[in-house]
Amino acid sequence: MNATIVIYGSSTGMCEAIAEKIAKKLGCEALNVQNLTADVINDHTNLILGTSTWGAGELQDDWYDGAKMLHHANLSSKTIALFGCGDSCTYSDTFVGGIGILYNSIKASGANFIGAVSTDGYTFDDSEALVDGKFIGLPLDDVNEDDKTDARINAWIADILPNL
Repeated sequence: MNATIVIYGSSTGMCEAIAEKIAKKLGCEALNVQNLTADVINDHTNLILGTSTWGAGELQDDWYDGAKMLHHANLSSKTIALFGCGDSCTYSDTFVGGIGILYNSIKASGANFIGAVSTDGYTFDDSEALVDGKFIGLPLDDVNEDDKTDARINAWIADILPNL
């Protein structure tokens, strides 16, 4: 596996805990996006990016500066996988929209995006994270479906690992 890092933004600690779980399974570091630097981006081939979704489908606050930094970085030789936390019951019309916002901010970067996830098994009304009928990254609802989180993470890691 090439140099990999999990970068997350978290307001309540939920996305941080998920990021740390993913990093542990991948044997790499988890880094708060507040500590993201150009050197971190340059030193890693694989970027696993995680965000929670706030309000009416908004990106987690710490990601606004991080997304700008990624937007201006040369990501053409990078592999990127996305994951996000959301609430599919209370915010079913904007479920994990933060993933979609993050993706849209860097999709023209030339990076290789991996880890799209089927909508099968998810209950929601709409999401900005849908691209070609799939979630562009791993959606997690650790509030209402915490019993599915570990299995979803494990399946997603098994899917992306050959590409890292």
